[in-house]
Amino acid sequence: MTQNKTINIGPHSAQFADTNVKGEQMKIEGESFYKISNVNGMRPFFMTIVSHSNHWMFISSTGALSAGRKNSDTALFPYYTDDKITDSFETTGSKTIFLIERNGKSFLWEPFSLRQISLYKISRNLYKNAFGNKVIFEEINHDLGIRFTYEWNSTDRYGFVRKSMLSNTSSSTVKVQFIDGIQNVLPFGVEEALQNSTSNLVDAYKRTELIEGSSLAIFALSAIIVDKAEPSEALKSNIAWCLGLENPTILLSSKQLDAFRRGEEVLQEMDIKAEKGAYLLNSEVVLEPNESKEWMLVADVNQTISDIVEIKSKIQTVSDLKSIILNDIELGSDQLNELVAAADGLQKTADGLRNIRHFSNTMFNIMRGGIFDNNYQIEKVDFVSYIKKSNRKVFRNKENVLKGLPELFKLEDLRVLYNDDDNKNFKRLCCEYLPLKFSRRHGDPSRPWNKFSINTRNENDGSKILDYQGNWRDIFQNWEALAHSYPEFIEGMIHKFLNATTFDGYNPYRVTKYGFDWETIEPDNPWSYIGYWGDHQIIYLLKFLEFMEAYYPNKLATYFSKDLFVYANVPYRIKPYKSILKDPKNTIDFDFEKEENIQFKRGEIGVDGALLRDTTVFIYKVNFIEKILATVLAKMSNFIPEGGIWMNTQRPEWNDANNALVGNGVSMVTLYYLRRFLKFFSKVLNQDSSSQFEISNELLEFFNIVSKTLEIHKDLLKGSFNEENRKRVMDGLGQAASDYRTQIYDQKFSGYKTAISRHSLLMFTSLSLEYLEHSIRANKRDDNLYHAYNLMTVNNNNSVSVSYLPEMLEGQVAVLSSGYLSSQESLDVLDGLKNSSLFRADQYSYILYPNKELPKFVIKNTISKSDVNSSQLLTQLIVDGNTQLIVQDGNGIYHFNGNFNNADSVQETLTNLSETYGSLVEKDSKMVLDIFESVFDHKSFTGRSGTFFGYEGLGSIYWHMVSKLLLAVCEVTQKALSESEDNKLIGRLYDHYFEVNAGIGVHKSPELYGAFPTDAYSHTPAGKGAQQPGMTGQVKEDVLSRFGELGVSVCKGAVQFNPEILRTDEFLKSKDVFNYVNLAKEKCSIDLEKDSLAFTYCQVPVIYKKASNFAIKVFLTDGSILSFQGKSLDIETSQMLFDRGGKVDKLEVSVIKL
Repeated sequence: MTQNKTINIGPHSAQFADTNVKGEQMKIEGESFYKISNVNGMRPFFMTIVSHSNHWMFISSTGALSAGRKNSDTALFPYYTDDKITDSFETTGSKTIFLIERNGKSFLWEPFSLRQISLYKISRNLYKNAFGNKVIFEEINHDLGIRFTYEWNSTDRYGFVRKSMLSNTSSSTVKVQFIDGIQNVLPFGVEEALQNSTSNLVDAYKRTELIEGSSLAIFALSAIIVDKAEPSEALKSNIAWCLGLENPTILLSSKQLDAFRRGEEVLQEMDIKAEKGAYLLNSEVVLEPNESKEWMLVADVNQTISDIVEIKSKIQTVSDLKSIILNDIELGSDQLNELVAAADGLQKTADGLRNIRHFSNTMFNIMRGGIFDNNYQIEKVDFVSYIKKSNRKVFRNKENVLKGLPELFKLEDLRVLYNDDDNKNFKRLCCEYLPLKFSRRHGDPSRPWNKFSINTRNENDGSKILDYQGNWRDIFQNWEALAHSYPEFIEGMIHKFLNATTFDGYNPYRVTKYGFDWETIEPDNPWSYIGYWGDHQIIYLLKFLEFMEAYYPNKLATYFSKDLFVYANVPYRIKPYKSILKDPKNTIDFDFEKEENIQFKRGEIGVDGALLRDTTVFIYKVNFIEKILATVLAKMSNFIPEGGIWMNTQRPEWNDANNALVGNGVSMVTLYYLRRFLKFFSKVLNQDSSSQFEISNELLEFFNIVSKTLEIHKDLLKGSFNEENRKRVMDGLGQAASDYRTQIYDQKFSGYKTAISRHSLLMFTSLSLEYLEHSIRANKRDDNLYHAYNLMTVNNNNSVSVSYLPEMLEGQVAVLSSGYLSSQESLDVLDGLKNSSLFRADQYSYILYPNKELPKFVIKNTISKSDVNSSQLLTQLIVDGNTQLIVQDGNGIYHFNGNFNNADSVQETLTNLSETYGSLVEKDSKMVLDIFESVFDHKSFTGRSGTFFGYEGLGSIYWHMVSKLLLAVCEVTQKALSESEDNKLIGRLYDHYFEVNAGIGVHKSPELYGAFPTDAYSHTPAGKGAQQPGMTGQVKEDVLSRFGELGVSVCKGAVQFNPEILRTDEFLKSKDVFNYVNLAKEKCSIDLEKDSLAFTYCQVPVIYKKASNFAIKVFLTDGSILSFQGKSLDIETSQMLFDRGGKVDKLEVSVIKL
């Protein structure tokens, strides 16, 4: 039914706000902002407001928020999940109420509230600055001629700053009384878990005090909340105070808000107990036409009595305190810009939105992976502390050496130090050392399972802290982008990666500056689980190795024979092969005794206590070849011909939501990447002159059996594998791995090593590639797409069948990245993808797998009458009225017991029924289980991915994988260009690249995108806008793709600039200025001419200029200029860039762009 009626609220017609959403760039006081007009026309969305320091703020477009410092246990407002925060805008965060006097009448106006919806003609707008550390909420009341804005900022010295401004936009004087401030302010000492579980108990401990004669309010607990019979004083507090209002009445709770709404007088509150805290300012102003009034509120956490005394004194005695605060806010912006600049996040092109999005991508990339402290400089105090915490024995042994270090030294000095040292553990720790800061796990209220901690300074003395932490794949993928700005640290990244992998070829869950962590079994936590992700070991390591070989040719070969690497000792025990065959979903035991021993050793010597030891009890050391071989053999031993790599370690791969693939799932995705890995490994082996390498006897035996198995069955590659032959190959490979693991679990490494020839390694690599490429061909679909994940079924213990799941985006990305396809085949994949059910037209992008309509609740548990009649057991149960297994509803329809979850529930019930219905149960058990499977089709169940509608679920775009697709298309396009393919083919690859890029959305409207399009978001469900802001792996892919567009690459140690993919319209249409930060952390600028653009690489500005030929001018800081014809620098000049030593001032690159 169509309605177009006038809606009345009481005696008045409703005034509905304009919902015509518009996005645009603009300047506010000289600073770049993105404005969303009529943001109330959008579904509420979530944002991350960043800081150069340890502030965190997660805020909804409704105005509700959570904020604090360091982690969620140090919050100013409650840290809830994003849905609860969004819904709490009336009671948490900002609250403003106005009483406006006009023409003898008082008008009540409550901006950003639903209380007066449609009573006034209003406009609501939202602004976010390009740096991402400021957000402005604006509401304009057109009826009353009043505009109100508030803006959130942060300052390292003072905390969070909320600036308010009230403006009279009418032509007459107006008198306004108001209450403005913040609600639901937490006291210090309330941990996230406590607030979420027992917030009513927390309220009982709250006490909010206003210091006499000051605007300073203290939010504290009366005592730390514990259930022990012992005193627990609360000696820190959160605080709030204000500037800009003359003697305001201050409210410490929300109790008097309704009185103010009624026009009653409100009284100052001095001491409020057992209530949610607030800091609300009550004042009155008279505004002339076009006049504005500004004030600010400042709030911070974790304050001692000494801090409070100091702040109180400043409020009372420092006359220019407002200016100091504003300057500190801008200093924070400068320092944030400095951090991003150091990772090459600054660009100047004609596409302003792309510039902002690249800044944002770079910023979020370093927020996850960290940024190096100061070029390649190392601080003695941090390095010595790192050595001591890592291995106290090494520290004692090297104490005099460490004492002799200067307070500051460079990475090259450290290399000289450890290259001349014969202590392998010291050498290893030096190689691993990475002076990173600003890193945190990607936790936020939309990912509450990830706990973040922003460790930037010591809470006792305020000194700087260098620290990093992250889930395995997250931190290493973010380092992949960071390495391009700091190439000299790639060695440390590779050592960190390899030294945290296990002897059986896997990796622990989390990596930190001080080692690694693994998941443990928590009986009371349904989300607790253990296992190894199957994709972590190949592609992330490969990208590092490819980088190293490109930037530093033949450097990898110097690691081949050096015993500088170790194995992580994780207390998991993968079960024997035969046990895995029987139950492939439960394949890992947690070794509690081993964990206890590891923790004891950690306590004894430090972080190195978690490293694997041989029979001599020393840390077991191996060379690069062994580490690579252990990783490769872990995959090849789980190879199933024409199926993929068996996923049998209790965890899925990139897509966590495909968790049910574990056990019966087989990954072509990892196989595609393994193919690329082995091609690279073969290349570097071929370039090496060594004839042999020593590896552990145990690993050599494993290698020999795997090689023999592949050799024996290689004739099968001439055709297709039947199920019996597939099982024979699988058995030979799987048993070899099982025997190897068992030997090390039970006996440790013996310490004896034997030479393996380079020829043997090359033969193994070549043969393995034959098997992998045979499987790739077997997994091509009729629509030119490729299978991503398959299902394996063991039949009668002597054969293995492979069945196929629907197409998945992940598979197309991986096969494009594999390097196996020709340019034409890559184009065929992209054409097929565009025409597939994965394409989502509304967002012009791709979902992870085809959307499907799940059965509605009333029909999904329905058993056909014929199935019931086919089973004597089911029929008898109905006759007997026994509902343990099956029930019949009032309509005569049959259903399984509503308490069932899966076939295990059915099997358990059948077992219980056997006491009464023994013969029938024995006869019909398999039939009943088959009927259950036919009703629910659990064989095709992939996990959460097939049962929910957000995140990686049905109909949802997961932007990280779309950006992986973008990078893959960039790679195949560059390959086509390098191979001088047909121009028409290359043009079609260009089309696909820019279509994928357009779908990612920086030029989308905010309404379509669902948020600020200049920020990355994790996913976009069907029917919703972008969800989960900022901290997504997507940003790494986009940073790499951006430099791919710019044509920056390195080959054989020489930098090349070949911007074939770059769009011509990114060149400036008129003169402009490129502002950047140089290697000395100085603000600089370069005047740019029309038809030019600028960016930085290794923090050196690069200016592209349109020209008729390719040429490069390198301006050195000593005043000299180096000139190169063509697109490439020489190795020596390239190394100057990589060194970040300040020798290069800028580069001017002439490029041919029509």
